[in-house]
Amino acid sequence: MSVINSTVELRAKAQQKALDLRVSHAKQGLVWALGSGITWGMNGIILGIALAMAPFVGVVSLYAAPLVGATLNEGGGSLLLFFYNLFSGKFLEYGRTLRTKPGMLVCLGALCAGPIAMSGYLVGINMAGPMYTLAITTAFPAVGAIFAAIFLKEKIMSRVWFGIILTVVGAIVVGYAPPTGNFPHFYLGLIFATLATFGWAAEGVIATYGMDMVDPEVSSGIREATSFVVYLVAIIPLFGALSLFGRVFVHASLWWLLLAGVISGMSYLCYYKGLNMTGAARTTGLNITYALWGVFFGWLIMHSPMTPTLIAGSVIITLGAVLIVANPKELINIREV
Repeated sequence: MSVINSTVELRAKAQQKALDLRVSHAKQGLVWALGSGITWGMNGIILGIALAMAPFVGVVSLYAAPLVGATLNEGGGSLLLFFYNLFSGKFLEYGRTLRTKPGMLVCLGALCAGPIAMSGYLVGINMAGPMYTLAITTAFPAVGAIFAAIFLKEKIMSRVWFGIILTVVGAIVVGYAPPTGNFPHFYLGLIFATLATFGWAAEGVIATYGMDMVDPEVSSGIREATSFVVYLVAIIPLFGALSLFGRVFVHASLWWLLLAGVISGMSYLCYYKGLNMTGAARTTGLNITYALWGVFFGWLIMHSPMTPTLIAGSVIITLGAVLIVANPKELINIREV
């Protein structure tokens, strides 16, 4: 009898130790997930600083400066992820992945997230300011939920509908009062920020098809590299921004843009590590706090005013996005890993 009891105790201890390890793993994932939100919020502010420097100041075209900024931002991110995958021994997976259908879907998602979403994001930052653009784009889970219902036939629960309504209300609150300063195209900037929201939502739907069969770190590297190449080969020449692109390399703004790109790559790494370690719901719920971090870093670095409407709208959008991606009870119950 004592042998049986001893065996049961050992089994219980082993199960408890395994659970403790999974919980510890999930807690580390929460740190990575929060890091993805912090770094993405900082990325928007750094990009805003770069676009306010030479040679972008005084550029007549409304689109050339942000498109050049987007190109170098994606370039910095792809460079960071290239070396990360190189030193982790995953570089050869680039070629193997691109020869598969899931790899092609990753490239298609990159077109939605890069030339469409990132362009809208940067044009929005240039016209409406980084803090407002970050707040608006936080609504991408709401659009993604609607896309999933239409294209993936997913059922939208009442909690998700309430979250969608909150994000719409928050977006209205954010855009109600334009910031003080030189923003003559503020509302046009919000429209481009909304375009970014739709692009990132579309990327999420496409990723549902393609990402299951692709290594997340490799797919993030392919996504950034694909976006950078399309910008460099197609977008920049199409919008007549080659001259401006060349002039950036003799100004200090180049280093700010590359810094933003590195931070962007870090954000993607944190995001995918969070997904792997603590799950999609918790990771997305912490990632979309980037609007709040953007407001904080805008105040800390650029001394931008934290207007009541901006703060309230950012909080409402973030709460709505959290309701969309997960049940709040599941987000805080870390034991359920």
